[in-house]
Amino acid sequence: MPTIRVLIDEPAAGAWNMAVDEALLEAAAHTGRATLRFYAWEVPTLSLGYFQSAADRQQHASSRQLPLVRRASGGGAIVHDRELTYSLALPQSAGRPAAASELYDALHGSLVAALAELGVAAALYRPDNCTARSPAAAEPLLCFQRRACGDIVTGDAKIVGSAQRRQRTAVLQHGSILLARSAAAPELPGIGELTNRQIAGGDVIAAWLPRVAAALGMRAERQTLDPETRRRAEAIAESKFAAPAFTYRR
Repeated sequence: MPTIRVLIDEPAAGAWNMAVDEALLEAAAHTGRATLRFYAWEVPTLSLGYFQSAADRQQHASSRQLPLVRRASGGGAIVHDRELTYSLALPQSAGRPAAASELYDALHGSLVAALAELGVAAALYRPDNCTARSPAAAEPLLCFQRRACGDIVTGDAKIVGSAQRRQRTAVLQHGSILLARSAAAPELPGIGELTNRQIAGGDVIAAWLPRVAAALGMRAERQTLDPETRRRAEAIAESKFAAPAFTYRR
């Protein structure tokens, strides 16, 4: 059974978090190494989807003062505060979910089962027509006010959203699990408000890790970030995610 490296990182700045995810995607493409990473943010931060305009953040008054970072994946803006972020960097090798929808379902389906173990009733969002999407200009700024097939919801409220970035030989999927309401996004209830259950990030990791590894057909092994990938992440953070030219490119 192939091994997937598991990283559980300390909270870090937005540019570093995005740079590590990109470095792990490169490593998956070049070496065939799969990595599942869990992380948090050292201060509340707003991340924009790759195609969003930086000026649009002014639409959301309660998060205007937060640090801003642009993701390399699409989707809506996320207030990273009282949540758990994950990323999966996976080589596109045979026997693992390849299509975008298959990977969403593998990860989100195993997460729904993990949340059930924690007493949280959740489900995959399945509208009548999963291919129907509203025009991007009509979509809300925030990811958790949007709905896409395969999102995780509790009742009518979205509690998990993910996005992907694909290369020819590897894929990165990263997403946010909304644990509780943030003062920087008071309109978005989290799991705590929706279920009256205070779930910590560590609780989610413990319940989800064996399930997601099984869904991928891999053996999980806790490790730390290797020096080569760390050096690459440092270079990416400086040249890309911490650079105003990238953050404000749109």
